Amino acid sequence: MSDKSATIFVAGHRGLVGSAIVRKLQQLGYTNLLLRTHAELDLTRQSDVESFFAQEKPVHVILAAAKVGGIHANNTYPADFIAVNLQIQTNVIHSAYLHGVKKLLFLGSSCIYPKFAPQPIPESALLTGPLEPTNEWYAIAKIAGIKTCQAYRIQHQWDAISGMPTNLYGPNDNFHPQNSHVLPALMRRFHEAKVSGAEEVVVWGSGSPLREFLHVDDLADACVFLLERYSGLEHVNIGSGQEVTIKELAELVKEVVGFEGKLGWDSTKPDGTPRKLMDSSKLAALGWTPKVSLRDGLRQTYEWYLENVCAANK
Repeated sequence: MSDKSATIFVAGHRGLVGSAIVRKLQQLGYTNLLLRTHAELDLTRQSDVESFFAQEKPVHVILAAAKVGGIHANNTYPADFIAVNLQIQTNVIHSAYLHGVKKLLFLGSSCIYPKFAPQPIPESALLTGPLEPTNEWYAIAKIAGIKTCQAYRIQHQWDAISGMPTNLYGPNDNFHPQNSHVLPALMRRFHEAKVSGAEEVVVWGSGSPLREFLHVDDLADACVFLLERYSGLEHVNIGSGQEVTIKELAELVKEVVGFEGKLGWDSTKPDGTPRKLMDSSKLAALGWTPKVSLRDGLRQTYEWYLENVCAANK
């Protein structure tokens, strides 16, 4: 990664993760980023992907493109979640190898791990038990991506690595009222309550489950770090190592947004998994640690939400 003019293909550059990686690379002075929208290059079409790699010949590839969604989407469109992700991964990884890419980083998700994995979850927990049924289609595809990178390394001695991020948040997150994740959903609800002058926001569950969050700019920093410093067979967990209860998270979001009403809990609603933390000691031992505190990250995300989501809805 020492050559700042080397061509780097960031697949999925408009998403939460890809856009953060582009920002980071530009900030570091990389001048030759290859970016294609879905309309310009459909990664599920093998011939199109092969033509693209043959013509552009990128030096590095960061594979952040994926079909993602919540529980409802996974339950409704299981064929899409497994097939589209397998197609994207297989096409990009194979074409990258064929056309002389020097190094590829594949990004997955913490949902690759068994539902009842030990906590914190080490990399070695992969394939040791059944998956969470609500997103197994997506998880199976991501596990296949890790194994594809490993297989190409073993058979072809090709430098393909995998990183597995924890729960992410930040600019370009999905703030959709129905299918967003817990952090952007809380931010939107507190903001709307503040604007409407509501007296109370009621959140599902008891607030006791523990969760881990990583700002997407920290993830982007970790991705560049791995491209520069890691060439191992095993995938690497990318987490903050910091746990917060949903109650603490809600109170922090409430404070950042400036909602002055009450915060209530509907304990008749389910809590979900009591604890989900990734063991990121392998990445820490390599020398990387996160830099963005949760409070600062929430402030920055709320500013982005006001300037982009709220402004767009006016």
